Amino acid sequence: MDFFSLKESEIGVALNEVQQQAVTHTEGALLLLASPGSGKTTTIIMRIGYLIEVKGVSFSRIKAVTFSRASAQDMKERFRRFFPKLGHQTPDFSTIHSLAFEVVREHFHNKRTSYRMIENNTELASGQGNYEGNGQAVPLNKTRILRDLYKRINNDNITDDQMEDLTSYISFIKNKLIPLDQLSQAKCDVPKAEQIFKEYEHFKQSGTAQLLVDFDDMLTIAHKAFSKDTSLLRKFQRRYDYVLTDESQDTSLVQHAIIEQLVQAHGNLCVVADDDQSIYTWRAAEPQYLLDFKQVYKDAAILKMEQNYRSSPNIVDVANRFIKRNKNRYDKNMFTLNPQHTPITITGLPDYKYQAKYVVEKIAHKNDLNEVAVLYRNNSSSIMLMNALDRASIPFYMKDGDNRFFSHWVVEDILNFMRMTFNDRRPDILEKIHTKFNAYITKQQMNMLIELNEDTDDSVFDRLLKHIPLQEYQIKQIEAGKETIQQLQGAKPQHVIQTIRDKLGYDKAIEKMCERLGFRKEYLIGILNTLEEIAEPLNTMEEFAKRLKYLEQSMKNSKFNNNGSAVTLSTLHSSKGLEFEYVYMIDLVEGVIPSSDDHKKFEKGQLEEMEEAVRLFYVGMTRAKQQLELLSYKMRDGEQVQTSQFVTNVQHIQNPPKDIPSQQAVGTKVRQLKPKASVPYNPNALKDIEQFVAGSKVQHRVFGSGDIVLVDGDSVEIEFQAETKRLSVNICIEMGLLEPHSS
Repeated sequence: MDFFSLKESEIGVALNEVQQQAVTHTEGALLLLASPGSGKTTTIIMRIGYLIEVKGVSFSRIKAVTFSRASAQDMKERFRRFFPKLGHQTPDFSTIHSLAFEVVREHFHNKRTSYRMIENNTELASGQGNYEGNGQAVPLNKTRILRDLYKRINNDNITDDQMEDLTSYISFIKNKLIPLDQLSQAKCDVPKAEQIFKEYEHFKQSGTAQLLVDFDDMLTIAHKAFSKDTSLLRKFQRRYDYVLTDESQDTSLVQHAIIEQLVQAHGNLCVVADDDQSIYTWRAAEPQYLLDFKQVYKDAAILKMEQNYRSSPNIVDVANRFIKRNKNRYDKNMFTLNPQHTPITITGLPDYKYQAKYVVEKIAHKNDLNEVAVLYRNNSSSIMLMNALDRASIPFYMKDGDNRFFSHWVVEDILNFMRMTFNDRRPDILEKIHTKFNAYITKQQMNMLIELNEDTDDSVFDRLLKHIPLQEYQIKQIEAGKETIQQLQGAKPQHVIQTIRDKLGYDKAIEKMCERLGFRKEYLIGILNTLEEIAEPLNTMEEFAKRLKYLEQSMKNSKFNNNGSAVTLSTLHSSKGLEFEYVYMIDLVEGVIPSSDDHKKFEKGQLEEMEEAVRLFYVGMTRAKQQLELLSYKMRDGEQVQTSQFVTNVQHIQNPPKDIPSQQAVGTKVRQLKPKASVPYNPNALKDIEQFVAGSKVQHRVFGSGDIVLVDGDSVEIEFQAETKRLSVNICIEMGLLEPHSS
């Protein structure tokens, strides 16, 4: 019995013809292009097993480099399940950083160089190193060093968003191997980023008694050590006779270079990748390297694993045609032999504010929540979803939750305005927001107010009016501000936020800050809209503050729901490698995907970013096994928005215009949820908000019969037999969800 027949009888794994070719092509270089759901991990494991069981290669002579620690561990566990007779004799599965660290450690040992590893927020080496910054000892980590350098150079505190941009910029430079005299190749909006980078590099080399090495330095130092230390390179080359790299479309230039150096002696390299799933060029990934593979390895074989075992033809066929809009790629034709299922659904909502509630309505009745995922491009989209899911008592797992929302300065500003309604005697609170509303209080006037240091019951506004020299226009604005703040005492939080934004002029202040400091207006306005959505059903500002704390904790706790029955919330980037029965892709509008930056660069003739946006959308589509729904909307923040061109493209593939031959159609299921007068769904449905009356009986198409117990603005509470649900009146009307209950 041959190897493949034996493994099929032992573990039930059968490989197709191309997969078998990939397993048996062991000598020389091989580029294995693996389409989504094509069984690449199974093929990799079988290839390694073939080397050991058939070719007689020792497991210790095989090196498998994976994208993350999790994937390395997963591969190791799968290998043991596939080849249990080998016991713990598994090949060396590791990340590229782990390999680089081995090289760095040995290199510095040979050079007798004292060094210390640092990471963004964690001290990796033993001991808690410190350095002197501004006269004070501070923890030794990358984030703190950069924060201190930014403050010294720019005379200001760095924001969390700027810190993320700065660390990405530094990582990009290292992974692209950009020399110091060519730093202009890397773009960064952080003020004086280039100077900060140079001083950061200088500090690591001379700021402490030991050389400091961060995560990205491991790669550049390993590459340099291999280039200059022939004996060290040969030592590592002699360790392995076969090298395999997975997810190689996400590999950077310096990582490719290290692997090249490692396999120079024998050339036995298997690179597993999909150029159509390269979505990390902003982190210095080099998909072009795959296209140039035969220039580096002239005798390399290229195999294409095109059969998708994951998804229905309805998804596979459309996704295959969609990705062909990209030109800088290997031509592949993904196909599947799976049975037909539900066509891709395209849903257009009238307004962004309905989106989260709509998604919750769609998934509320699903039994296996583990098979449900909601995907989005930006983390900010997750907060409103999380809030809606929690209110519907639907558990969720947030794959890459970003708690920075809850500590964002916009959120803190709104809370400070609210604090003023409880206590308008505290100048320390006013100091934090005095430039962000229309009282036009200057910094000098604010300092004079603080220096008064009066023990008085007067409000800060009265003290300004009594003791601080003011212009005539300021007097009127301060009096108006005082009156507005007092009128907000005890008001509902949503009304308070709307008043802060409109009457107190916070939105206008935000707009000016965006013009002056380069902040993204749509992002900041999105935070405010999310806060309004969270506040909508709440009665007091105390409840609002507690709700924010609760949601922040819920986000942290959600990571423990990974193995339970929970909906997965994930960015498109973090969804790669996952699969679900039901996938909802949201916020599919121009400006989000493709982003405004994608458009700007495309208009300048720079196609790379637009092609990456296409790949990102493709990754999202191919996560779905059977049902995929694409959601867009017509209005956001009171302004019209356009449905993503990618959604339009999918719609045309499924339902071609009349001038395109009909045989190209894959089948379609397209809906536009329009204002209530146009809803065709249920002729008996409640069609007007006035029909929602407390005490009346209604029938919900999913939850059954129930009694309306409360109508509050856009929200309606209905007591069903199983539990009480809070639903959106507008969504119920738009979708025809409720009708009068006939006794």
